[in-house]
Amino acid sequence: MSEPSSWPLPEKGLRFLTPRFILDHLSENVLTRECYPTAMGYYPAAAGHHMIRDHHDDYLLLFCETGIGELEAGNFCGSVENGDVVVLPRGLPHRYRADDANPWTIFWCHFRGGLADAFLAHAGLTRSMPLLKGVAEPALKSSFKSLLSIARTGYGKAAFVHSANQLRQILTLLARLQKKRAQRQKGFDYEVIRNYMRDNLDQMLSLEELAALCNLSKYHFAHKYKELTGYAPLQHFIHMKVERACFLIDSTRFSVAQISFQLGYDDPLYFSRVFKRVTGLSPSKYRNSMHR
Repeated sequence: MSEPSSWPLPEKGLRFLTPRFILDHLSENVLTRECYPTAMGYYPAAAGHHMIRDHHDDYLLLFCETGIGELEAGNFCGSVENGDVVVLPRGLPHRYRADDANPWTIFWCHFRGGLADAFLAHAGLTRSMPLLKGVAEPALKSSFKSLLSIARTGYGKAAFVHSANQLRQILTLLARLQKKRAQRQKGFDYEVIRNYMRDNLDQMLSLEELAALCNLSKYHFAHKYKELTGYAPLQHFIHMKVERACFLIDSTRFSVAQISFQLGYDDPLYFSRVFKRVTGLSPSKYRNSMHR
């Protein structure tokens, strides 16, 4: 395993190496062997932190929460800043260091497993470009903090199995964050559109109205939306309405007609057909079904 740096830990820092007997368990367990952590940590305001590796036998995930660092790896040579994420593949020589004037604060995790390369490819990372710029959001920091909680579990195997799957969640989250950032750069903010839909479930929105939120033609908007979500925009909006209808059926005694009107449908029979098309059940059968 590639050793973490020997940077002296401050009081609030953390460096944790997975013990050998746990590594053996993770490498053999069908639930973890394809991707599992070998070491992890948190370095706040890491003045003087640096590392040079010519031989690297696992993978390294690094999230810069604040500050600045410098990285040389693959074809990249430049700054790593707050919100950036680095994933260094196995075997890739690299060097990095904290900025002298504004040293970075980083979360990091060494990992390995047969699916590691697939996770990198899913996030759009390559050996020549191992950096994702400005993708961080609160969910990423929260996920890292959950991952680091493994250091307080007393080497319980079940806890490490859970931790390995938290790591997989982080790696798949990177792909979603990268796609969201790319869409924002193109003037297409999915979160704005989704929130607008959720705030207007009692309306019958048009494609033109949604496209106007992004200053796009309805055809360009529809293409981008389906590329991002896999759904046509109005189809997705209908699914949101039905999702809300399911909640109201489960949690209230409103009639089907009342729920229909709350979701912008003047004709309860038409609403029932839409509901059945999405869920496979009529609203009344859904309410009486055993799954409750």
